[in-house]
Amino acid sequence: MARHLVDGTAIGWEELGTDLLDGAPSQLVTALTDGEQWPSTTLDHLVTPDGSPPVRMNVTERTASDQDLDWGYILRPNGIEVINPRYAAAGPIVSWDADPRRDFTNPPTWPLTTERRPLTSPPTVRRTTTAGSSCAVARR
Repeated sequence: MARHLVDGTAIGWEELGTDLLDGAPSQLVTALTDGEQWPSTTLDHLVTPDGSPPVRMNVTERTASDQDLDWGYILRPNGIEVINPRYAAAGPIVSWDADPRRDFTNPPTWPLTTERRPLTSPPTVRRTTTAGSSCAVARR
């Protein structure tokens, strides 16, 4: 998964497709996608304001507070860590063997691993704008 999501793209993902489910049981794929299939697509059409080539945005613990992120995801050997960077520097780790068909809208019911990262103080969220600019970011 990490190889596909992180190493498999030069810049980033426009949309993750059903190719992430390659090798999964067909009943699970059908339950998640209603039998439809579509490929993942990368951000190959980006244009920077100054015309320079786009570069991958690297988010680290030091730079997370400067980004306009709603959620962060860290791929760990035993699961995926889900972080809301506005409120916590670490989050629960959802087990890789969690059934993806479950309702994930209620975080207290997530199937967590027993390993937890020690919580540190939340990052300071700093928003900067200049006249005529906006912090709004298009999200899918």
